[in-house]
Amino acid sequence: MSTIKYRTCSLCEAMCGLAIEVNGKEVLSVKGDESDPFSKGYICPKAVGMKDIYDDPDRLKRPVKKVDGAWVEISWEEAFDEVAEKLLSMQAKYGPQSIGIYSGNPSAHNLGTLLTIPDFIRSLKTKNRFSATSIDQLPHHLAAQYMYGHPFMIPIPDIDRTDFWLIIGGNPLVSNGSLMTAPNCRGKIRDIQERGGQVVVIDPRYTETARKSDQHHFVKPQSDVWLLLAMINYIFKNKKVNLRHLINLVPAEELQALAIAMQPYSIEVAARKTGMTVENITSLFDAFLAADKAVCYGRMGVSVVEFGSLSQWAINLINLLSGNVDRAGGQMFTTPAFEIIQKPSKGKTKFNRWQSRVRKLPEFGGELPCSTIAEEIMTPGEGQIKCMITNAGNPVLSTSNGKQVGTAFEQLEFMVSIDIYINETTQYADIILPPATGLEVPHYDTVFNLFAIRNTAKFSEPVIPKEDGAKYDYEIFQALTKRMIADELPTDEKVKAKILYKLGMKPKDMLAFGLKMGGQITMEDLANHPHGIDLGPMVPNLIDRIMTEDGQVKVMAEIYLKDLERLNKTIDQTTDGLVLIGRRHLRSNNSWMHNSVRLVKGRERCTLLIHPDDANAHNIVEGAEVTVQSKVGQVTLPAEISEEIMAGVVSIPHGWGHKRKGVKMAIAQAHAGVSCNDLTDENLIDQLTGNAAVNGVPVSIANSKTTKTEY
Repeated sequence: MSTIKYRTCSLCEAMCGLAIEVNGKEVLSVKGDESDPFSKGYICPKAVGMKDIYDDPDRLKRPVKKVDGAWVEISWEEAFDEVAEKLLSMQAKYGPQSIGIYSGNPSAHNLGTLLTIPDFIRSLKTKNRFSATSIDQLPHHLAAQYMYGHPFMIPIPDIDRTDFWLIIGGNPLVSNGSLMTAPNCRGKIRDIQERGGQVVVIDPRYTETARKSDQHHFVKPQSDVWLLLAMINYIFKNKKVNLRHLINLVPAEELQALAIAMQPYSIEVAARKTGMTVENITSLFDAFLAADKAVCYGRMGVSVVEFGSLSQWAINLINLLSGNVDRAGGQMFTTPAFEIIQKPSKGKTKFNRWQSRVRKLPEFGGELPCSTIAEEIMTPGEGQIKCMITNAGNPVLSTSNGKQVGTAFEQLEFMVSIDIYINETTQYADIILPPATGLEVPHYDTVFNLFAIRNTAKFSEPVIPKEDGAKYDYEIFQALTKRMIADELPTDEKVKAKILYKLGMKPKDMLAFGLKMGGQITMEDLANHPHGIDLGPMVPNLIDRIMTEDGQVKVMAEIYLKDLERLNKTIDQTTDGLVLIGRRHLRSNNSWMHNSVRLVKGRERCTLLIHPDDANAHNIVEGAEVTVQSKVGQVTLPAEISEEIMAGVVSIPHGWGHKRKGVKMAIAQAHAGVSCNDLTDENLIDQLTGNAAVNGVPVSIANSKTTKTEY
């Protein structure tokens, strides 16, 4: 007999509610939950991926060990003991910095991982920590840290109430938000338009979002920063600064200094750098500033570029100076039931406290930039990474110069991966520990409620019990942590028992404690509302929540002033030849959703998107095999000729490239595509943070009469 169970989809940021029909351990259907107060029945095509991952015959369910080049199943106890023994021996032989750890972005979608991996990381005692943050949203966190006092004080666009939504380098119809958890962005755009508002998109591609907008403007990759700074200058020049209720939070002397610093960034300079006209830029600025409630939002196109940090700082400033921060319809701050933002210790800005060994790139939030992983493994010397741990990540496909990362992993003395697949990265591991996943695990979004456009809460019990003998992610991290600290436990039995009790807590118990501290709802409330609880729209709260040391919004910081000097040196630079940008598809999410038949079926999506003028100039016809080459590598893939991409720019979607030896993902390999990160250069970074600059990569193209690149 079938039953309907409700849960939140954990495949992307949107937190869509699902109604899942099951019969025992068989999933019969996955539909949108009409009673979910947040998503209201909306789901995207990825939702069926929850079923496909559960049913996937390639998914690992028991630990495997590489023996003479072949994978052999071993017991959990043997796996835990061997992994801990290897890690401890590495610490003793080479020191703690010999161990590196990388966490992919699925980590942020797993309650158990989020609540238990911090103790495990601390047990490693290493500063060589990496995550997907530095190939994605690091500039957002930096701006939040310096302006509002905490890296997670990221203001969220209140698109439910705005009159003017300016989107720069983002495609929310495909991403369902991205640092703006917002299911059904298509409907949100329609709502804005129906109440008389406008949506304007600025992007080198005429994206899915642009097609539904009121205006779209092509812009040269990497040039957005000039447009954003010109807008700040325009606000000052035309005396449009309006801080509203935050006027006492912004020091007047900082405003004056900011106005002076912005003077070089004119509309004329912005037009020359971006390719937009002076008239269009002026009209855009005027329309934004004339709107009663407006919000500027920028994502990957303005984050993973050479001046991504300046760009995200500028976006925050535009919203602040135009009177659209902490106000309905502008940028606002959430009040989640489970609060992960804690008041930082006085003066503890977690940036550049240490640097990477080889290139001296800065740490942020306890992590080093991913662009340094390969060199930290391949460069001899004290502190060289000899052992690597990857968790829910695939840096061979996801980080700059991924082929080099794979070469580096081959040189490690030991590698362990916590993952459900033998993929492009985990194939290099000595041991793989696969956690129960998806429909088998309890879920609560501790991260994405922080970025949601409306305050809600929902706890999802497992839809299907995990198999006998399988382990939850938190069980894996707790087992390893206990072994790592066994020799360091205090002799005092009471203190020891307290530490071990904490290491034995289930995520549900930790969640209950966190909700109690938040004081809004309890686990009992969540249990009584399986569809979720609506906690209302975002409300003005910055005056009470700001976390800077002196309680003021910091519009100026020395790090940004210095980066303006770096930017100014490029004012006369021009780009010759083609540049590469990425793109995303609604049915795809990074590299790990390509082993689902339903998500990869249809026409080939891993294509080189190219403008007709550029195709003609290189004698390329539709469907022709094209070799794309950069400073670090080359790939070959079919051409897709379209005017939706601006001339001078080509695009390859992110996350493909599965035709590598050793991968055990049959469907993904049958739809392999190529990896755009075999072209991105680990030395192309935002120098302020070390964040990867994977958009705007110089490339050349040529017809190819060979087959697609094999590895």
